[in-house]
Amino acid sequence: MNTYDFETVIPRRGTDSLKWSGRENELPMWVADMDFATAPEVLAAIQDRAAHGIFGYSVLGEAWYDAYIGWWQRRHGLTMERSWLLFCTGVIPAISSLIRALTAPGEGVVLQPPVYNMFFHCIERNGRRAAENPLRYENGSYSVDFEDLERCLAAPENTLMLLCSPHNPVGRIWDRETLERIGALCRRYGVTVISDEIHCDLTEPGRDYVPFASVSDCCRDNSITCLAPTKTFNLAGIKTAAVAVADPALRERVRRALDNDGVAEANAFAVPAAVAAFNHGAPWLDALRRHISQNRARTGAFLARELPEVSLVPGEATYLLWLDFGRSTGKLGPWLRREAGLWLSPGGAYGRQGENFLRMNIACPRATLEEGLERLRTGLQRYDWDR
Repeated sequence: MNTYDFETVIPRRGTDSLKWSGRENELPMWVADMDFATAPEVLAAIQDRAAHGIFGYSVLGEAWYDAYIGWWQRRHGLTMERSWLLFCTGVIPAISSLIRALTAPGEGVVLQPPVYNMFFHCIERNGRRAAENPLRYENGSYSVDFEDLERCLAAPENTLMLLCSPHNPVGRIWDRETLERIGALCRRYGVTVISDEIHCDLTEPGRDYVPFASVSDCCRDNSITCLAPTKTFNLAGIKTAAVAVADPALRERVRRALDNDGVAEANAFAVPAAVAAFNHGAPWLDALRRHISQNRARTGAFLARELPEVSLVPGEATYLLWLDFGRSTGKLGPWLRREAGLWLSPGGAYGRQGENFLRMNIACPRATLEEGLERLRTGLQRYDWDR
């Protein structure tokens, strides 16, 4: 069995890293960016391409299509056709383009907060309205409020839904029954689904996600799925992703939107990185998932022992932990960053339903995690909730 190193701390300051762009004394555990080198096979493919020395315009060869199709068939049981796949430079650029193409100014886009903050930005900055269907939070677990979802979808001004599957930041893997109900409701009310599945490979060992397009013909034919190797293999800076659209008429609208916005052209490294990741990265990914699972368990044990007032929402996917503090963290987050040097994501950024939460990135070596947890403990000991 291959062995991979997830424990060596790799210095990232001075590399123009967004994550590590703060002060020298800060420990960043916020943005979804891992502190691990990518899989050796991916790194080798990038180095081979760089060694060629010429970086002109790129095309998509059969290897790119085969890599996506093969990965989703082997890992997730979804059979895609070559014609479904369109290249894009990233999931968020794609979502932004699709919102403009599939909705009119002022129309509503349904989303389920607390949810990835860029969803709100994509909607509002394009002159559309966020139609919120908040998730239910009961006994430390999240679920879909279907009565409220139907109300949102039935409103004629709401014509698009952004589904986050698995869900960021709460870490839920939506099961087949939940997805089938969402798909049926969206079809009934003429609402197209964009399913953001960028975190799909980062599940707990032994768990898999359910691709929205695999659930039913209804889900497949009324949806656009956003896919990428970037979260899975820590390749965000390479700008490589795809959308999968089964319905030919919808796919043509998507193609035109991506082309018009200039987000459909691959850079010189986008194709070889993705091909290497999907064709050769599975052993590295399985080792990574075990490491993240161990970090999740370590965090849960630490909180139970040292900070029982902080609840870890049980997560089934992603490397992002959703921490429930039971009261507003609006001042706590900035204070922890300033006074304890611990940079976490503010829960309120994911909707008002996240105001009692902070999001923590645990895709890091154990030593980094332990330092972050210690900073959290000492910071909370000094924090005055009544300030």
